[in-house]
Amino acid sequence: MSWMKKTALITTVASIAVVGAACGNETDGSSSSSDLSGKIAVDGSSTVFPIMEAVGEEYSIEQPDVDVTVGVSGTGGGFKRFVVGETDLSNASREIKDEEVAEAEKNDIEFTRLSLALDGLTVAVSKQNTWVKELTLDQLNKMWLDPNVKTWKDVDPSYPAEPIKFFSPGKDSGTFDYFNEEVLDEKDMRKDVQLSEDDNVLVKGVEGTKGAIGYFGYAYYAENKDKLKEVPLSAEGKDAVDPTPETINDLSYPLSREIYTYVNNKSLKDKKQVADFVQFTNENAGDLAEEVGYIKMKQDRYDENAKAIEDAMK
Repeated sequence: MSWMKKTALITTVASIAVVGAACGNETDGSSSSSDLSGKIAVDGSSTVFPIMEAVGEEYSIEQPDVDVTVGVSGTGGGFKRFVVGETDLSNASREIKDEEVAEAEKNDIEFTRLSLALDGLTVAVSKQNTWVKELTLDQLNKMWLDPNVKTWKDVDPSYPAEPIKFFSPGKDSGTFDYFNEEVLDEKDMRKDVQLSEDDNVLVKGVEGTKGAIGYFGYAYYAENKDKLKEVPLSAEGKDAVDPTPETINDLSYPLSREIYTYVNNKSLKDKKQVADFVQFTNENAGDLAEEVGYIKMKQDRYDENAKAIEDAMK
């Protein structure tokens, strides 16, 4: 997996502006200081959003005078704002690209990458699809690249000649980029794919079309598993593996990945509410990630994060 090549740092959160009642879960976080106020601006990945929403709601219980807002413009859209200094944090389901780093450097934006949780990009078909039991990454590659693959029979002769309809996150999505890198070898996806930045649109499209196929983060599949059929995947001659919390955590699922938030270092140093927010998140995001369908990292990763937060604030 590509994320294994990288050095992950700390975790943090983005959340919606919370007004009124927050979710009723108790947290064990002890970092939050009293009587803070001010604003925190966040944007980015829809995949990361459920975690950010949950942590933001918990944080609002401790710091009701801190106004935390989040946009959900996709990983790429979030980075467009982040690298020019418009936001304090940027949620991402992929790593920042070289051209985005260059733009940040041009604008004197220094940042720290924060690992938040584990996710498994899940490929799903309609529950009306009774023939697909598993797919290889090579089959996915051919399906999503070759316009001559028009029916399921073109994928496997034993499948029926049911037309295939493709659903994918939009090009501003980190999930799109991850799929493009890991499955499509960074080649251009076929032109007849229906793209959407809204994962709920993808779920509805796959659910309602007998021959459909789509992909999204594991949490969206888990939330809609009564409507969709996930497809076990195999790579390099290995047995097919279902996406589950266990297979994502032990990396046996071929499309396991880390998801991130990036923090503006100046915001971390100069805004007490941002520093407090990041520390609160590092203590609570793992458990809250599991509540919304993602996978908590091992505790030593969060311990490393705490040290990284301290170093970034020097």
